Amino acid sequence: MVLTLARMWRSHCGDGLDLAAVVFVLADQYRSGGAVGPRGGGLGEIMSKGRAGYSACGASNHVTGGVDAGMTAGRPMPTQDDVLGYFNTLSNWGRWGDDDELGTLNHITDDVRLAAARAVRHGRSVSCAWEVAVPEDMERSTTTCPCAADMPGAENMPVPGFRNDRRWGFSSERLGVTFHGNTLTHVDSPCHIFWDGTMYNGRSHSQVDAVTGSAWAAVTAAANGIITRGVLLDIASVRDVPWLEPGEGVFPDDLEEAERRQGVRVRSGDAVLLRTGYGRVRHETGAVSGFTQAGWHASCLPWLHEREVALIGADTPQDVQPSGYEDVLMPVHAVSLVAMGLWMLDNCDLEACATTAAELGQWDFHLAVAPVRFAGTSGSPVNPIATF
Repeated sequence: MVLTLARMWRSHCGDGLDLAAVVFVLADQYRSGGAVGPRGGGLGEIMSKGRAGYSACGASNHVTGGVDAGMTAGRPMPTQDDVLGYFNTLSNWGRWGDDDELGTLNHITDDVRLAAARAVRHGRSVSCAWEVAVPEDMERSTTTCPCAADMPGAENMPVPGFRNDRRWGFSSERLGVTFHGNTLTHVDSPCHIFWDGTMYNGRSHSQVDAVTGSAWAAVTAAANGIITRGVLLDIASVRDVPWLEPGEGVFPDDLEEAERRQGVRVRSGDAVLLRTGYGRVRHETGAVSGFTQAGWHASCLPWLHEREVALIGADTPQDVQPSGYEDVLMPVHAVSLVAMGLWMLDNCDLEACATTAAELGQWDFHLAVAPVRFAGTSGSPVNPIATF
């Protein structure tokens, strides 16, 4: 069973993933017994809160040395029990009603969208997505017909003009793509992740059917688009490096230092885009991360909850890896999607956005994300557009 799960993780996260390493992690987790789910008991003592409402926690045997040991030194780090406690303390279950599927997108009110429109001060738009490559990222078959009248079966078409007009032709495509993983820019809806077999707002994983997909919190919940103010926090620039190294986490004080340097403050309903600089690495080397990457550290979750962030994105698949917690492989994904209903943009290309923001001296912008209305799916490939 462990080997099967490991192969599933490798398929999800790309060929750069070391299968043997994942077998080890999953086997160790399997031996450790059951995990604690949302609303469940046995979460351990919730630590007293320190500065700015974040846990003032000491060392723990449950925190591994796998994450960015130099950067964690001297920081108040949440223990594994604290992170498990986030499933309760940061939960938005029932906040917008028991039938809510939007989660944190509820923070995007009409007033928030109007404010986002006022963030357009220069009229310049940039894409925050990677191009989907053929054949690396997408299976594609293309049909070309220079003259439609020569197409097999054209003589049986009911429209005479189709049979007789020899001027027009066409091309069409059939596409196949797996958008979850470490390569394509995509949005995750809340049904993407389960914890103890449960999805956002307490719905069972059984509501996801192998044939019809998810009947709960699928990407179609955002059919009207995600239109809000985006804020780019350039952590690589804050640390005065071209990019963060794999395994380096981003912490709340990094976020606040980026706000200070950039003259911007994250507010309710915003989308926060995190630049680690990995997009620059991909542009310069073509590398795609395996299962070691820079990204959000779990300690940012209370900060995101307190600021009422509607959507988070990053130029990596979000979670710093290794996560630093023995029994919580991807705490940012799990807590965000399951407990908070916090939607995510994975694998953004933020280089043009960062260059434009620095040139204009403007780190907030109008952000438009329009998921494809794939019924029952746990996400969608997207092309987020930032307009300054």
